[in-house]
Amino acid sequence: MPVYSGVASGTDRDGAGRENAHEPGWEVDPDDDWGVAVIATVGRQLKLRREAVGMRAPDFAAAVGYGEDLVYKIEGGKRIPRPEYLDKADEVLGAGGLLAAMKEDVGRVRYPKKVRELAKLEATAVEIGVYECNIVAGLLQTPEHARAVIRAAQPPYSPDDVERMVAARLARQSVFDRDPAPSIHFVLEEAPLRRPIGGTMVWRRQLERLLVVGRLHHVVLQVMPLHCETHSGLDGRIEMLKFGDGTAVGRSDGAFNGRPTTDPRQLRILELRYGTIRAQALPPRESLAFIERLLGET
Repeated sequence: MPVYSGVASGTDRDGAGRENAHEPGWEVDPDDDWGVAVIATVGRQLKLRREAVGMRAPDFAAAVGYGEDLVYKIEGGKRIPRPEYLDKADEVLGAGGLLAAMKEDVGRVRYPKKVRELAKLEATAVEIGVYECNIVAGLLQTPEHARAVIRAAQPPYSPDDVERMVAARLARQSVFDRDPAPSIHFVLEEAPLRRPIGGTMVWRRQLERLLVVGRLHHVVLQVMPLHCETHSGLDGRIEMLKFGDGTAVGRSDGAFNGRPTTDPRQLRILELRYGTIRAQALPPRESLAFIERLLGET
């Protein structure tokens, strides 16, 4: 069973680059060997096609409406081209759809490696459990809420990378539509539910989203109330993913150096902690009623 290298919620570093904040396209994750190879191949094909028609890089840059420096970076495999770049390149170079067709390959590596790994695991898990202490869990975030959370990171992400991470987060939410549906359980702290991230309307839509998801037949949503003075989640978030073959992977901020684990002994510890948290949180019906009251107060 593969082990994901990180999580993709909150202000976690989703693998996006922070340089060249105003350039279209995204930085290539140097630790993503497959992604590096794909983007290097795409860049090489773009360069070969440009040279085959006898067009210099500065002229090509002017024709497609992008900077010359970006053209060199994309052709050198240093930047991930956006779909519209490939469409324009195909048109300018008369490629007859061959360059535009590479959007499918580029789309596979658009999201950072660890996000793809986590999404792959979530897509096959039969049971997903998440305790989130500081934010609304990424799987539950609305686009507006996710955007506000990611923008709060310091140093700030570029606008392009913010949108890249928002898209990656929303793509993971397809797990709710799987058939057969996995069993999904969330425990959220009360305090983040009261924080109006993004403003009142964004906050309201986020609370409404929680109510919609919390009422799905395969989802259980619980709230840990502030009046619970101490509980097993004080060390930080916990994730548990279980699979049909009996294997599992888990991670906790406060255990095993925060690294994902498949070790049975360590998984039992995480299950004990998560089970205790569930027992201390409000029951599902009371949790939804609590969120409804919060919504009424906004």
